Amino acid sequence: MKQYVVDAFTDKVFGGNPAAICVMDSWISDELMMNITRENNLSETAFTAKENDKYKLRWFTPGGEIDLCGHATLACAYVIMNYVDTSMETVTFTTISGDLVVKKNGELYEMNFPAYDLKSVEITEKMIEYIGATPVEAYMGRDLLCIFNNEETVKELKPDMDKLKEIEGLLLHVSAKGKDFDCISRSFAPKLNVIEDPVCGSGHCHIVPYWADKLSKNNIVAYQASKRGGTLYCTMEGSRINISGKATLYSIADINIDL
Repeated sequence: MKQYVVDAFTDKVFGGNPAAICVMDSWISDELMMNITRENNLSETAFTAKENDKYKLRWFTPGGEIDLCGHATLACAYVIMNYVDTSMETVTFTTISGDLVVKKNGELYEMNFPAYDLKSVEITEKMIEYIGATPVEAYMGRDLLCIFNNEETVKELKPDMDKLKEIEGLLLHVSAKGKDFDCISRSFAPKLNVIEDPVCGSGHCHIVPYWADKLSKNNIVAYQASKRGGTLYCTMEGSRINISGKATLYSIADINIDL
């Protein structure tokens, strides 16, 4: 089985968010997919196989399968368009979150994702203690989104990872208005055995709707302020979001297992 490791939301190796992409002729067991994912020990390993004119796509973290992953979707489209079928300019993925379409536009790969509905939630003392700072607003979608007054607070946060597992929501996203970008953010996923997600595409399905409304603009340039860093070019379209980014190849390998 061929496996590609791609850095998504960047044009430089060692930047953005790495994802392993396994391109298969036929599906393997969930147990084997989890074993490969744990062996890779990246935030996401994605598995894909062609089914008629589409590609079925599943995403796994070391903690289990998830319902949506932006950077691994972008990475998978990059692999298919550059190494599997170079004639393709658009690929449709069949996923647990419905069909996801990725279009190639120059160096950018544009994904169309559903936006999460955000519900305002109370800022609790536990939330403040576990995160390590006091947000000015908090919202719940699939994940918890906390808003802060300045980007330095976001950049310097050191949440308690063990205690974060007690907070409601699958992931925690922290965000603030940016100086050089419309917004900056960081994403933490200890429940999925991922301390900090370098660049979280599905997280921006929470972050972008908030800032689009707050800034009264549909086009948002977002920066994920992790150590690796990454830039996302986002456009709100009703209840969906176009998220675009660059990608670059780190490695190609043969997985040596009995199928």
